Amino acid sequence: MKRSLLATSGFAGLTLLAAACGGTGGGYGAGNAPPVTSAIAPATPTTIDLANSGLGQILVDSRGRSLYLFEADTGTRSTCTSDGCVAEWPPLIAGGKPQVGAGLAANQLGTTTRADGQQQVTFRGHPLYYFAGDSRPGSTEGQGLNDNGGLWYVVHTDGTPVDNS
Repeated sequence: MKRSLLATSGFAGLTLLAAACGGTGGGYGAGNAPPVTSAIAPATPTTIDLANSGLGQILVDSRGRSLYLFEADTGTRSTCTSDGCVAEWPPLIAGGKPQVGAGLAANQLGTTTRADGQQQVTFRGHPLYYFAGDSRPGSTEGQGLNDNGGLWYVVHTDGTPVDNS
């Protein structure tokens, strides 16, 4: 009798466990409704503008952050690809098709594919970067630094490096 009661209790417990875990559902939980996912917003186009600075008119992003070129880059190919370089000199990654603000020529703007597959914005063939040490819009703390194997310069609105040496 004890064995029969024990066996019946065990069977009932397994039945409840199986029912609680589901068994024939589609994997989505209650009602087999698919999970709610949020839509990915379309990328906002990256805009390059010009700004007046103590170095003359320079290229900035839409938030006024100064943009730099790296003399060690070869053509439109970025050579700043190591983790350390990218942390200090983050590339300007294209969000949608890059655009220019007033006073700049759209035909000077382009992109290049980085080693990681991202599209980096170029101006007159130069890949563009930020400097992590710039603490506010208009800051040009990276100007003229010899770092990561080459010189870094703020970019004039004609695409040439600002050389204030």
